[in-house]
Amino acid sequence: MSGIAHRSGGSGDHLLLLLHGLGATGAVWDRLLPLVERSWPGSWAVPDLRGHGRSSAEPPYGYAVHAADVASLAAGAGAARVSVLGHSFGGVVGAVLAGGWYGVEVDQVVAVGVKIDWTDDEVARARSMATRPPQVFATAAEAAERHLRLAGLTGLVDPSSEVAAAGVREVDGGFSPALDPRAFGAVGPSVEEVLSRAVAPLRLAAGSGDPMVGLDAMRRVDPGAVLLEGAGHNAHWEAPDAVWSLLAG
Repeated sequence: MSGIAHRSGGSGDHLLLLLHGLGATGAVWDRLLPLVERSWPGSWAVPDLRGHGRSSAEPPYGYAVHAADVASLAAGAGAARVSVLGHSFGGVVGAVLAGGWYGVEVDQVVAVGVKIDWTDDEVARARSMATRPPQVFATAAEAAERHLRLAGLTGLVDPSSEVAAAGVREVDGGFSPALDPRAFGAVGPSVEEVLSRAVAPLRLAAGSGDPMVGLDAMRRVDPGAVLLEGAGHNAHWEAPDAVWSLLAG
């Protein structure tokens, strides 16, 4: 589809969408993809969401726009039905897609590490980040380290890895994280309300050490929400088998 870069594989008309979080790219699914390739019975696609990675950096960046982007991807793939595995922001996008407004039949959504409760100060900080110009660094290595900080992956992903490199763009004067800061402007609408509008089955989960979301908050939306022991916010990277079992189960 135009403007949205993605990787894909498998075959069949049941499409699995893997949707990354704000500030990341589709490369964060690399540790889980072997499980998908081995076990998923249909086709799959891993996009870079609008404003991230290799995809177009064109506003607007609201949840509904991202959902429309991935709905178009699903239509282009000839999918008769879709399942979604989303991390953080990507989980919210998946829930919006499952609201029944995009002409896509969604079977289920598994959303991991979705921050449900936002303070006014947190929303204000996100909105402030959306107004800042992209940072430019002298080296790709510096830009990669900044990308990992923005994606919450510092200490988890090697800054010299291909996963880190996927979050870097060469620009005039140097290198920049592959993220349009205006994407942070999506923050603001009630996440709990957005999640509650999903009409497809929605399973919420988070790492037991995730500082951004707790079990009580998730169970306001999904009474069956679960914690994944030993994982933090990026449970799909830290505990891919446990995350995959949520979808496969």
